[in-house]
Amino acid sequence: MAYRSLKFARVVFDADSTLSRIEGIDELARLRGVDVSGLTERAMRGEIPLESVFGARLMRVRPDAAMLAKVGALYVRGAVRGARSLLSDLSHAGVEPWIVSGGLRPALLPLARAMGIPGHRLIAVDVELDGRGKFVGFDESSPLTRADGKLEILRGLRPRGGKLAFVGDGATDLAAKPAVDLFIAFTGVAARPAVIAGAHRVASTYSELRPLLLGSNRSVHKTQ
Repeated sequence: MAYRSLKFARVVFDADSTLSRIEGIDELARLRGVDVSGLTERAMRGEIPLESVFGARLMRVRPDAAMLAKVGALYVRGAVRGARSLLSDLSHAGVEPWIVSGGLRPALLPLARAMGIPGHRLIAVDVELDGRGKFVGFDESSPLTRADGKLEILRGLRPRGGKLAFVGDGATDLAAKPAVDLFIAFTGVAARPAVIAGAHRVASTYSELRPLLLGSNRSVHKTQ
């Protein structure tokens, strides 16, 4: 049994409010007893540049190992319906699913594993913890701490001789549109008008994403 070749060689997904219903930094903040959700939403709407709030949020939250593990479990529990099935079908069809997120890598690793994505296909922001698991800092050099960071990352992920699609919900996702052949605004968790207006296509469920990425409503195209 062989799978029919598809139009995309690689499909990249955002994580927060795309693969999972949560915003990881906001959940970490709740565990710390602070609120950064207003800053998160303004950045995701494109009202303020991500770089103006990324470090400020983390220094308020200062997530430790225990907090990162708890939010990792929340990411998995909050997985959007149909996401795992679609990513599995993409993989079986010879398409590489990736995650590119401005979230924190230790918290996102459980979600990547749950989605069947190997660790080297998860690009996120690393954090530094000390020997007791306490927060020391984060990778300030990561492009993903900037509003144009995903654009830079996706340009580097473009496959030779193949097409690239990207699925996301926020302004930093829309900013990467010039690097991809298809940008789909996912609105199943958060619907942001500017992102919807700028996207090539819009989908509110993974059932709607399926024909855009696989070319059929059936789970996988097969030939005997």
